[in-house]
Amino acid sequence: MVNQYDVIIVGGGIAGLQAAIQLGRYKHKIAVIDSNDGRSTICRNYHNILGWPNGVSGETLRNLGKMHAERYGVSFIQNEVVKIEKNHDVFHIYCRGGDVYLAKRLLLATGVKDNIPSIENIYKCLGLTVYVCPDCDGYEVVDKHVIVIGSGKTGANMAFTLTYFTRDITFINHDWSNLDYEVNVMFDQKGIIHIQDETDEILLDEKTSDFIGVRLKSGKIIEGERGFLGFGGNEVRSDLATLLGIERLENKHIIVDPRTKMTNIEHVWAAGDIAVHSEQTTIAMGDGMQAAIWIHKSLLDEKTSE
Repeated sequence: MVNQYDVIIVGGGIAGLQAAIQLGRYKHKIAVIDSNDGRSTICRNYHNILGWPNGVSGETLRNLGKMHAERYGVSFIQNEVVKIEKNHDVFHIYCRGGDVYLAKRLLLATGVKDNIPSIENIYKCLGLTVYVCPDCDGYEVVDKHVIVIGSGKTGANMAFTLTYFTRDITFINHDWSNLDYEVNVMFDQKGIIHIQDETDEILLDEKTSDFIGVRLKSGKIIEGERGFLGFGGNEVRSDLATLLGIERLENKHIIVDPRTKMTNIEHVWAAGDIAVHSEQTTIAMGDGMQAAIWIHKSLLDEKTSE
């Protein structure tokens, strides 16, 4: 027997959960299919969210969001969607293992996966004392010695951005990418130490597991108070959208109506990092809410026309 829902949300991160809560409150039959490996699963502390002055982890937000949505009868399915087809007015969502689900409406909220290099100990302090987003966590490095581990110009730009918060910055060009003359001049002008070497290990305080520096492949140790990553190549998880003919930008982010969050394909919406490039938790929440409201309106219109 194939389960059919009013709405299936692909992705159980912040945008997907907020949409699920609102759609559940509209009393629709909702399912969230989540593979549990999105960006919010690794973020250990968001510091810039209203109502959480001491910060809150992605895990906490996800657990609370799931609990909240389940109160309204929302179903959660842990699996990975591998294919989506639209047959007439019904979406067929195929998952690993052969499970198939049907839905009248579809919300894609699969987000972005960060390009995190394979460096020893990095996940032990990621989101706590090593960061990836200057808008989220730049404040955490005010007047501290920051070590930026990055790749070429992307890493250099991260170092330049952080000069707003601190003047004590060391940039480790992890993959030895060539940097042009102008970038090197800016390093000198801004007082940024630039080192060409691969980072082998993040050094941690034995008691607190806080970042205290790095060990380079050459064996050299660089001490620091906080770390930042500056690598390009984040994965925008929008490949499923192409199966439905959904329009994307060159950077693979999905194009949506700014008011409704609907894509160019009828009855398909997109919300969160997959659709915008601001990559902020609070914006993902807003996207999920907007999409949910307009999904509800479309379901009401359908009932009215029956």
